Amino acid sequence: MKRAHDMPFGAQLLPGGGARFRLWAPGAGRVELLRPGAGRQAGRVDAMPALGGGWFELRLEDAQPGLRYAYRIDGGLVVPDPASRCNPDDVHRPSQLVDPAAFDWPDGAWRGRPWHEAVIYELHIGCFTRQGSFRAAIERLDELVALGVTAIELMPVADFPGRRGWGYDGVLLYAPEASYGSPDDLKQLVAAAHARGLMVLLDVVYNHFGPDGNYLHAYAGGAFFDPAVNTPWGAAIAFDGPQRGTVRDFFIHNALYWIEEFHLDGLRIDAVHAMHDRSALHFADELAQRVRRVVGDSRHVHVIVENHANDAERLARDGAGRARLADAQWNDDAHHAMHVLATGEHDGYYADYADAPLRHLGRALAEGFSYQGEFSVYGGGPRGTPSTQLPPLAFVNALQTHDQIGNRAQGERIGMLAAACGREAALRALVACLLLSPSPPLLFMGEEWGARTPFMYFCDFEGDLARDVTEGRRNEFGRFARFADAQARAAIPDPNAQDTFRRSRLDRRERRRAPHAAWLALTTRLLRLRHAELMPHLAAAGSGTWAEPSPGTLQLNWPLGGGHRWHLLAQLADASGPSALAGQVPGHVVYRTHDAASGLPPWSVIVSRQPG
Repeated sequence: MKRAHDMPFGAQLLPGGGARFRLWAPGAGRVELLRPGAGRQAGRVDAMPALGGGWFELRLEDAQPGLRYAYRIDGGLVVPDPASRCNPDDVHRPSQLVDPAAFDWPDGAWRGRPWHEAVIYELHIGCFTRQGSFRAAIERLDELVALGVTAIELMPVADFPGRRGWGYDGVLLYAPEASYGSPDDLKQLVAAAHARGLMVLLDVVYNHFGPDGNYLHAYAGGAFFDPAVNTPWGAAIAFDGPQRGTVRDFFIHNALYWIEEFHLDGLRIDAVHAMHDRSALHFADELAQRVRRVVGDSRHVHVIVENHANDAERLARDGAGRARLADAQWNDDAHHAMHVLATGEHDGYYADYADAPLRHLGRALAEGFSYQGEFSVYGGGPRGTPSTQLPPLAFVNALQTHDQIGNRAQGERIGMLAAACGREAALRALVACLLLSPSPPLLFMGEEWGARTPFMYFCDFEGDLARDVTEGRRNEFGRFARFADAQARAAIPDPNAQDTFRRSRLDRRERRRAPHAAWLALTTRLLRLRHAELMPHLAAAGSGTWAEPSPGTLQLNWPLGGGHRWHLLAQLADASGPSALAGQVPGHVVYRTHDAASGLPPWSVIVSRQPG
């Protein structure tokens, strides 16, 4: 089976032979196509006729797959194709013409998986294996299937400058990062995942470009960016500007390109709250609508958002319970409350949860958002909207993500933090709450065995930019007491150092050692119970209820499909809870951390299902 996305941008092979090259450059007076010569041979230069509206187009009858090409703007600056499908020599060098139909897909019967089956595993291609490649990741997929994962979520793979990076500074959004492998290598990974029943989700960044290698400013800046709105990454994307149609299409076609040409099962849209758009239809909502319209009922494709604003309307369901726009949102409220319980930390945004972490967790697990319009001290104003009308499937819960680990100065994982303060029992209880609550859980790579390798922020910039990023990151932590001293800040790992990246790679040898093997066994057991006892009834799950019947005690229950009910009783404190509550758990006990005779000891969890 062949798959290719037809788009107005970039280079595209033509049915009768040759290729069409198209560039939107409303700020340019003249555009030429450059074809570098081999060795000492001179390259070729061809003028690209202007079509009007800022478009330039050229058709070459002799163009073949593998051709290297670039664009020259007004006789000076030479740039890669912003819609390049492949940039083998990094973001400043020529692009490569690709034939997407050359890949023969073996997964013609794949229709995806419904959202209620989602158990998500977030991974960074460069750190997931020692080789750090798409193909090397294939060798580890069977481990994830055995664990109970049903979806892998790739951190951004759009081409970024250098060979090391998180991917959030990508600049060529259509070209898979060359250091990870070729476009066909990524397709092999997707096909291999589908063969094992795994969905593949991709994190995409549409609110900004990286600081190095984005040439759009040179020939489309006045149309593509809004200089009146400044962001931490420079001028905002002009989603509501005079030429918004082409700007929005550039990103929407990118989303459809990943879904159609790479057969992905969904996208996680980064930082929707950071998109400056005053249009009647917000860009993120238009994107979700276009994705749903194009895919239709042919297969399951999911849209997940990150949105610190906690806007429940973006997660609304129709009368049949189907998502109108996004399927789900990463639920920071649940994460922050669990983090406070596991570590005792209360600085930064954790201050909003430190006063009553159990209350915040109960509300987040049962109702979705903990902040549903209440005042946020950290944010300095009201945050969120009511979410009790939404099902638990609208919220992805996690104990850790790339953000929550990597944005720490030393990249410590929550297991490392809990161990340092003697709260391993708390973490075990919270893992059970995470994996045996109805909302789709997300694990960050290595979490299943309690990995001790850090995951730090790393990049591969050069010159002044590298220095500025290193100094900026260290100064950013200066507001914390432990980094008030300049010497302490200097000890924060340099993001540009290769060793920072190397230390962030997983060490799979840990899986077989104590205590990691026990953590792996616990995670596997909990996910097997989720698959057997909870997942079959999750499609029709509804918003839950919660209570704190005694200090440290959390009681939750949710309606499931077929009249079933799901109950979770947890004592999330250093003191015991009422033994009588442990004896009154309704239905069939699915899981308990302690034997029945123990009652409700500190950091204990009991989960049960009540048949309809």
